[in-house]
Amino acid sequence: MAIAEPQAVTRPSRLREFGDMPRFTGDAFQELVAWVQEIADLTKPDRIHWVDGSADENAALLEDMVEQGTLIPLDEERRPNSYLARSDAGDVARLESRTFISSEREEDAGPTNNWVPPQQMKSVLTSLFDGAMRGRTMFVVPFSMGKIGGPISQLGVQITDSPYAVASIGIMTRVGTEVTRLIAGGTPWVRTVHSVGHPLTPGEHDVSWPSNEEKYIAHFPDTLEVWSFGSGYGGNAILAKKCFALRIASVLGRDQGWMAEHMLLIRVISPEGRRFHIAAAFPSACGKTNLAMLRPTIPGWRVETLGDDIVWIRPGEDGRLHAINPEAGFFGVAPGTGASTNVTAVEALHGNVIFTNVALTDDGDVWWEGLTDDPPAHLTDWQGEDWTPDSGRPAAHPNSRFTVDATQAPSISPDWEEDVPLDAILFGGRRATNVPLVAEAFHWNHGVFMGATISSERTAAAEGVVGELRRDPFAMMPFCGYNMADYFGHWIEMGQTVPQPPAIFQVNWFRKGEDGRFLWPGFGENSRVIEWICRRLDGEAGAFPSPVGLLPTPGSLNRDGIDVPAGDMVELFDVDAASWLAEADLTEEFFDSFGEKIPQELREQLRALRARLETARG
Repeated sequence: MAIAEPQAVTRPSRLREFGDMPRFTGDAFQELVAWVQEIADLTKPDRIHWVDGSADENAALLEDMVEQGTLIPLDEERRPNSYLARSDAGDVARLESRTFISSEREEDAGPTNNWVPPQQMKSVLTSLFDGAMRGRTMFVVPFSMGKIGGPISQLGVQITDSPYAVASIGIMTRVGTEVTRLIAGGTPWVRTVHSVGHPLTPGEHDVSWPSNEEKYIAHFPDTLEVWSFGSGYGGNAILAKKCFALRIASVLGRDQGWMAEHMLLIRVISPEGRRFHIAAAFPSACGKTNLAMLRPTIPGWRVETLGDDIVWIRPGEDGRLHAINPEAGFFGVAPGTGASTNVTAVEALHGNVIFTNVALTDDGDVWWEGLTDDPPAHLTDWQGEDWTPDSGRPAAHPNSRFTVDATQAPSISPDWEEDVPLDAILFGGRRATNVPLVAEAFHWNHGVFMGATISSERTAAAEGVVGELRRDPFAMMPFCGYNMADYFGHWIEMGQTVPQPPAIFQVNWFRKGEDGRFLWPGFGENSRVIEWICRRLDGEAGAFPSPVGLLPTPGSLNRDGIDVPAGDMVELFDVDAASWLAEADLTEEFFDSFGEKIPQELREQLRALRARLETARG
């Protein structure tokens, strides 16, 4: 099938008005055309559509999905230009067990990734993709991570047979013919291929959410490719996101001297107008989105959102590390997002949103657990079934999502697409014990040690015993595209590339008392910790050394207007030497899992920690 001669679709569609191949010349563009033709010859679609990124094209795409039953339009007055998608019950989340790094050498993937040799993986995928798009439209989606033409931006092209993926990519990245123009001009780009794996025979009626029981999300770091098969879910189908922006980009960063990180990015503005730029790496369920859209409770302080999930970091000419948010939208978890937890996020969802697997209200709006304190009396749940508060099951899937343009967040910075110099980096996990509310690293390598040992407890550990730890170093365990021990080493090296690296802090909003209650109020009150960090950066807040880092001196953490008992404050910063020494043994076991590849600098930090703890224990 020739690209210039697309075949007819089986039903009328406004989308047919768009999708012609752009007319560029030159070898770079012909290389793109040849690749598209190669994938078309393999997957055998009925039609090829080159996405131009226009508003009219997007409107036609959404209209088609409504007709197909993939999208349910919401009430225009309550939620204008917004839609609800319900996925197949077996296609609701990222699939770490089906996510692979196919590097030439197994040691380059490391022990935390699933490795399959690239030749073997390509053989499997070629078989699966053979005819996989039959009966469907193959979309060619040129996209930019970061603003088009930006100094830290990267380009890619996704081929997909999922219009849901196309609409989502259009929100999460910058899409369109201008990207193709840059590719035609010779700008490097990453190749990504996706299919839901549900070909159609002539006359066969499609389903509202096509997918396949067999699923693969395969990354080829040596050739800078991603192939995803069988899933229509966002994290497996929006390949620009975790697949490119973290797994492939982390490899690019290793090779080119920059970093791709699972971090939020904010600007904190003091009452005096001083601006601080902070990136933070938190595993899921640790307050990441809340911090990205923080509304400080301290008078005079403001926070502007720059990004909520991914940050790319490069050395700047000013001797500092500079960062951007490469994404254009938010792909957020809905449950737990409400007026009492993150009103900024709720306000961002006023319209122009694609919701996935949330509940539908009787008046055509959406609802999920945590949106309001009390649930409606009746809903249609995420699987299309009647639901009441007595149903005994969640109305929205726990991993239900919203996809929305970043500019709709009231907290978004006016210059959010520009790179900013980093003043501080935060690491945090969900720890009921041991880890203080905030601690400053003694120096860069100690901060890398903090990031490499991020963990959350699988059990409550209310008795103060160190529980089983779920390791998630730098919040990158599922997203690093190469051996994590080498990744740790890259972090150490990056601190040496600039004379003024950011200060590093560890935070923990989730420490509990012996009675099981949280000791810190969290949410907007976390701004008090951010204030102390900013004052530390200016040399205005006091700190004293502890075995695990520099802790706030008594009275240096602003508690005006909140009631946190003095005893709770003591417990929030308690460093129990015996518990920390036990945790140090667990850290050594974790480091040993990487063998000789673990950087000696981290082993030195572990030895230094043990020495400080032994001294404190007396």
